[in-house]
Order: sequence, then C-alpha cells, then structure tokens
Amino acid sequence: MGDLKRTIEKKEFDKILAEGTEEGLKELRDWLCQENERLQTEKMDLKRDWDKLSSERRQFELDMDQATRQLDVEQRIFKQDQAFFDKKMAILRDGFIQLSADQEKLEKEKLLFEAEKSAHSNFAVRENGTEVAKMLFQGVNSQLALKKRYKDLIKMYHPDNVAGDNGMVLVINEAYEELRHEFELEMRA
Repeated sequence: MGDLKRTIEKKEFDKILAEGTEEGLKELRDWLCQENERLQTEKMDLKRDWDKLSSERRQFELDMDQATRQLDVEQRIFKQDQAFFDKKMAILRDGFIQLSADQEKLEKEKLLFEAEKSAHSNFAVRENGTEVAKMLFQGVNSQLALKKRYKDLIKMYHPDNVAGDNGMVLVINEAYEELRHEFELEMRA
C-alpha cells in the first residue's frame, strides 16, 4: 500500500483507472474502503452530533417556554402588586389630605371653643363676680375693715402669685369701689 493521500484529485483518479494496473486498482480499492469507513464513521459522528444538538435544542425550547411562562406569571404578579401599591398610596394620600383638613377644622374649632370659653368665663366672672365679691367682703362694716380686707384679697389673687387670677382681681376691684362708694355715701348722710 503506498503513501496514498486521503484525497485524490480527479486527474489522479482518472489516471489510475485509465492505466488499469492491478496494484493501482488494489490501492485504489483499499483507499476507497478506508475512505468509505471514514465517511461512515464521520456520518455516524455527525448523526450523533445532530441528535445531541436536536435534543439540546428541544430542551432549550422547553426551558425557554417554561421561562417565558414564569416571566408572564411574574409580570402579572408585579402588575397586581403595582396596582395594589397604587391603591394603598391613593388611600394614604387621601387619608393625609383628610387628616390635614380635619386638623385645620380642629384648630378652628379649638380657637372658637377658646373664644367661647373666654367669653363665658368673663360673663360668669361678671355674673358671679358680684356674688363672689359680696361673699369675700361679707362682714365688713367699716371703711377701715373694707380697706384691710381689700389688701388681703389683692395679696391672695394678684396675678404674680401662684394662685393669681386677673378676672378675680377685676371683680375684687369693682366690689371694693362699690362698697367704698357706699361707705362714703353713708358717712355723708
């Protein structure tokens, strides 16, 4: 068998066939058998590779389908979560707006209540002030006793004291002036 190349050019192939020598034909036949075996082996290797690639392709397609389905599910869940989040944010936003409005309303009501309380307190002090003042100055029968009681009461209710009360000081002053005026009229008469 000589050093016959695997690929024989067409000219050489034609030349061996034209010469028709037994040894050349034998070499050609051996080469053709080897080449046939090699081609069969390569064909089987290619078939195996093809089958392997086809199997991998099918598996890849299955994996892609599964991944696509999973992605679709996750996108739907994300959209639901996003919608739920948006609803919660809208509720919170509305709640904060309502809370702010309620807070403003409460502040207005508080101011109104404080004004009413002050007005009521002033009215109650003036209404009850006379009675309270009469009670505070009860038993005073002279100008000297009136003056002493007045000083004692002012010391107690002065706004600088812990128990100080401006309203009460006003009531005491008014009652003192009235009683002083009455005592002066009595002395003149």
